[in-house]
Amino acid sequence: MADEQPDPASQATSLLKRFLNEEQDPVMVEQALARVEQLLTSGEEVSYVAVQKKPMVNVTPECVVLTSKRFILYKPRLLGGANFEDYVWRELKDAQLEEGFMGATLTLHTTTGQVLAVEYLPRAQARRLYAVAQEMEERVHEERRHRELEDRRAVAGGVVLHGGAAPTASHQPAAARTFDDPVQTLQKLKAMADADLITAAEYESKKAEILSRM
Repeated sequence: MADEQPDPASQATSLLKRFLNEEQDPVMVEQALARVEQLLTSGEEVSYVAVQKKPMVNVTPECVVLTSKRFILYKPRLLGGANFEDYVWRELKDAQLEEGFMGATLTLHTTTGQVLAVEYLPRAQARRLYAVAQEMEERVHEERRHRELEDRRAVAGGVVLHGGAAPTASHQPAAARTFDDPVQTLQKLKAMADADLITAAEYESKKAEILSRM
């Protein structure tokens, strides 16, 4: 007896049910998923879908789609088609939730100054969005902190600049300059490179010189 193949329709229904746990509009969820899945990158998965519920006319409600890599605002148009706004999680700066009589408003601020706000979200869905956003905000903050620590660990030793590119305090003894804090010394060197006071090649040469003395 041949093995029975899984029914694609039942698989699709099972997938859809994952996103209907807070009374989302199934038609809008299915529509949003169909559009968003075409935009997903390799390894990216949808984790949650929330659907706007306007108090009067709710013909083209907006949807907020959260994935493992991005937060996406799906805006269907009345005569067909849709607009998308999406940002990767590392661009998330702050998430805010405000609950009112007619539902909740979720506001997401990005590191580039963009503001993404969705009104009239059912409270349960908005709270779930907010919880995920808070979790991702903490994760992004930790990743930034880790990168900063890695950058600081990469610096050590002193640096002697040729050509008088950087001014030094005239009353500071030469011995004290020789044993400057290595982190501060290389940070100054990096600042000089950023300000084009020394070339990138000079910066890399001095950095290698410092690391070789570790």
